[in-house]
This record gives sequence, C-alpha cells and structure tokens, in this order.
Amino acid sequence: MQLPASGRVTLHAAPAAGPDLAFTAVLALAGLGSAAVLGLALAALVRRRSRSYLLVTLALATLLARTGVAALSLAGSMDAGVHHWLEHGLDAAMAALVVAAVYDARAVRQSSGTDRDPSVRSDGGTDSGEREHDSPADGSRGDEP
Repeated sequence: MQLPASGRVTLHAAPAAGPDLAFTAVLALAGLGSAAVLGLALAALVRRRSRSYLLVTLALATLLARTGVAALSLAGSMDAGVHHWLEHGLDAAMAALVVAAVYDARAVRQSSGTDRDPSVRSDGGTDSGEREHDSPADGSRGDEP
C-alpha cells in the first residue's frame, strides 16, 4: 500500500486500482471473528431466551454487518457516501442496542419484588424448575434484605 501524496492514510474501505491483499486479509479476519462472536451470542440467546440477550446479540450482529459494508465498498459495489452513512448508522444502532440491553436487564431486576416467580432468573430467562437447595428452608428468599 502506497501513501498518498498528502501523507495521510484513509481508514475507510474504498475501491483501489488493484486489490490490497493486506486490507482484504484484515477484512476476512474481521468477518470470521465477528461471525464467531455472533455465533456465541446466538448460542447464549438460545440458552437464556431473554430480551437482554436478544438485544446484545443484535448489537454484535452489527459488527458483522459493518464487515459486510466494508467488503461491499472494497469491491466497488457501494458508493463511499453510502458506506460512510451505513457505517455510522450501524455504530449508532450498536450503541442503542447495548444501552437498551442494559436498561432491560436492570428493569427486569428492579421489577422483581417479593412476589416474583422463583423460576425467573435475574437476566430475564427462566429455569425449568427450582431445586430444593436453591431456597432457604424457611421459605424466605436469601437475596432479599
């Protein structure tokens, strides 16, 4: 990769005269890493089945979407302006989804008062059944003041 005459390196993907193998390799690694992290998030979502996990999974999906946007831009299939808008839009979506996941998790925890169902976990998921050793013998909840 040669530096432009101005001495600055553009950090956005853009179609070049020839394929930049180093950037293509980094983009491929980013895609594989994003797909692996998204796969783990999907596995956690299937196991926990809560809205907070769904929101985090969607936030992590934006990482893979950003890699796709960069790949389309590198291939010349996307205008630089559209690439820029999508990139920042996905950043904003990721931040909003993470904030929503934290807010949702806190709301579930705070709404669980004394009359809460013991099979509902603090992360919003559910247990198939409460085991005897999970609760104190006197029937009181150990985590309540």
